[in-house]
Amino acid sequence: MEYSFLKINTINGICTLAISAPKSLNALNSTILKEMDDFLNHIPAEVRVLIITGDGDKSFVAGADISEMQNLNEQQGYEFGKLGADVFRKIETLPIPVIAAVNGFALGGGCELAMSCDIRIASVKAKFGQPEVGLGIVPGFSGTYRLTKMVGMGYAKEMIYTGKVIKADEALRIGLVNAVYEPEQLMDEANAMAQKIAANAPIAVRYAKECINEEYDLAAADAIAFENKMFGKCFATADQKEGMTAFLSKRAAEFKNE
Repeated sequence: MEYSFLKINTINGICTLAISAPKSLNALNSTILKEMDDFLNHIPAEVRVLIITGDGDKSFVAGADISEMQNLNEQQGYEFGKLGADVFRKIETLPIPVIAAVNGFALGGGCELAMSCDIRIASVKAKFGQPEVGLGIVPGFSGTYRLTKMVGMGYAKEMIYTGKVIKADEALRIGLVNAVYEPEQLMDEANAMAQKIAANAPIAVRYAKECINEEYDLAAADAIAFENKMFGKCFATADQKEGMTAFLSKRAAEFKNE
């Protein structure tokens, strides 16, 4: 499928997806969300890490497309919100790690998109916020859930109730992003991180992501039991044999995703 609003580039197992709607600062409409959904359903097996960013130097994703939302009725609003939430949940549960390289505005749906990724790094020019209440709506793509999980209930309520927009350094301070870089460094740093991840055993990375996601809301005993199960499953893989053999032989491992 050819996409109107997505730019995709894959090199050495690292795929970069840039959302490209420059006239609206990459705001998400239903067409973009459906294109993203289709892309996520057809990621090639050789891709080990996905980087999501915004096309251009001003915006990651400025939000959801207000011009599309303006005249929706209750059912249509529900369906639009569910479309975005489902796509972002698909990102969150992808078997491969996803890095958000936030290069500018990440407001509303943009902040929610970044939060659905495993890791967020940002340009010093990035700005984050959930300003939906100023439009007469609540965050619609799982923002109330994920922001609370990431920064705590008190700060999430402050951001959402006031609609305040915060800069990258504040996002770093509260744990919303992992690191902040100069604009010209951002994609190089995202790729460097992706390369480190891609160099490790793909099945082990996939299992680690599954552990973290599945265990987050479990009681301690259940979470530990789940990790124990996944740990054992690793020993059924050729990559485990290769990784440990390479370590003992003092050579670099050559993982085959098997």
